Amino acid sequence: MKKKTFLMLGMVAMAALPCGEAMAQGQVRDSVKIYFRQDYSTLDMSIRDNRAVLDSITAKLSSDYLDSVYRIQKILVVGGASPEGTVPHNRRLSANRAKRLFNYLEQYGELPDSLTQFKFLGRDWRGLTRLVEADPNVPYRRETLKFLYDILRRSEGGEKISDNNVGRLSRFKGGRPYRYMYRVLFPELRASRMYLWYQRILNPMKLTRIYYPKDSFDLPPLPELTPIPAPMPGKKPFYMALKTNMLYDALLVPNVGVEFYLGDDWSLGGNWMYGWWKTDRTHWYWRTYGGDITLRKWFGRAAKEKPLTGHHIGVYAQVQTFDFELGGRGYMGGEPGGDIFDRASFGGGIEYGYALPIARRLNIDFSAGIGYLGGKYYEYIPIDQCYVWQATKKLRYFGPTKVEVSLVWLIGRGNYNKK
Repeated sequence: MKKKTFLMLGMVAMAALPCGEAMAQGQVRDSVKIYFRQDYSTLDMSIRDNRAVLDSITAKLSSDYLDSVYRIQKILVVGGASPEGTVPHNRRLSANRAKRLFNYLEQYGELPDSLTQFKFLGRDWRGLTRLVEADPNVPYRRETLKFLYDILRRSEGGEKISDNNVGRLSRFKGGRPYRYMYRVLFPELRASRMYLWYQRILNPMKLTRIYYPKDSFDLPPLPELTPIPAPMPGKKPFYMALKTNMLYDALLVPNVGVEFYLGDDWSLGGNWMYGWWKTDRTHWYWRTYGGDITLRKWFGRAAKEKPLTGHHIGVYAQVQTFDFELGGRGYMGGEPGGDIFDRASFGGGIEYGYALPIARRLNIDFSAGIGYLGGKYYEYIPIDQCYVWQATKKLRYFGPTKVEVSLVWLIGRGNYNKK
């Protein structure tokens, strides 16, 4: 925990003042509520009025201490989630949201563990019920409330996965109430709230001006303390990666890739390879170049804790050309002498992979894709320093078209592995 000035002054006030001068000016209760994107626990200042709400509470804790100091008595941190998603996942999500808010406010003042309680709501059925009670526009509102009261009764001892409450609610009345709640009410439940109970007492270290009668000797006024500005909120994280496929490197095909995190567990990446080795004396050719573009969706526990980490699935499109000949029959993709669009084979497919952290700024990404690769290629034989055409064939291949064991360098603000 970081020691902050306003709490240190509070301890001095309680120790230095007589009881009559250290009288509390009444208990104060403050609360702050922030919202999160669906299925996400990252603190995003652009959602609703998150920035204004957090600026208000941090400014109060950070700058008001010149007139008074705060003696914290109790802290309650509550994390919640909307009902969609599994029960275990929503429990973890609500816990992560509560801890994210707590860690942010902890930068501005000491929040003692002994005075802090956490409450993780998981699927916030009670909060959803209150929202339906207050919203007359919910389709089949009376019947929906009766349905939700039944879910609350069933969940008193803890919600069971076998209850399938979300599935039953999504089918209730043809799904009309669920679709309305998903669109209008669920965003209100993706939130975390902190309650603070404290007493505000007079700051004995506040310096004031001393005035003397006009006929007394003149003394310059004592200087007033300059308020300490509140720390500025951290800048928005940025996640990017540079990588190289070590399998291609082992085959003497230099390559490089780049990937950008788009938000909401999506990323966009591209790879390019270029290997152009030849030995005319022995008719040995090893030529290939091309690349791919991949759109990925990240999922799983590791992906929620840190972007560009954990499980991912994706779709990709690829283009490549080749010229292979190892002293005998050779194979050349596309029109001889043409550009990449004349000579290339085109394809695409779906992939699955997992990015494993190995160092603070390094991952290894294991990926494999299956799809279609098509085009045309020429068979030839080298004879007397000439390459004699033998046949033109069509390439129609379906199967594995992408394999990666990539070394990934994480770049960007906040883009590092904590463990």
